[in-house]
Amino acid sequence: MKLSDIKNILPNLENVTFQLENGTFVPEHFHVTEIGTNSKKFIDCGGVIRHENAVNFQLWNADDYEHRLKPGKLLHIIKLSEEKLDIEDFEIEVEYQNDTIGRYDLEFNGTHFILKNKTTACLAQDACKVPSSKQKIALTELYKSEANSCAPNSGCC
Repeated sequence: MKLSDIKNILPNLENVTFQLENGTFVPEHFHVTEIGTNSKKFIDCGGVIRHENAVNFQLWNADDYEHRLKPGKLLHIIKLSEEKLDIEDFEIEVEYQNDTIGRYDLEFNGTHFILKNKTTACLAQDACKVPSSKQKIALTELYKSEANSCAPNSGCC
């Protein structure tokens, strides 16, 4: 989800809720303690130099049960960060501490913002000669197939 997407969604919400992919909700008394950008310049295992930019939201559970972040307030924080930090319309990455600090992609399911688990991948599969996944077949099936193909009078020999 890009920054422009969340800015279009927020005015239509009554509450801001974040949910992990496993169904657990971020406690409703969370705060957005940071909005900024992350820039990553790196080289992949194939030797290609890459550059990624993301807008970073940091969620924090406070012991402040009296205040709840409303959509208008979050929209104001986003607009202020855009003005003060010259933030562009990048993909959003969310930091949230569960057992450890996790980094998540962001989606919206029509009601809640979903913190999507990130995964690693090889960006240079051709250069690394990463094998494609092999088809799994039971050895008994392989034996039956070979046995049938070399039956007497089958023409295999």
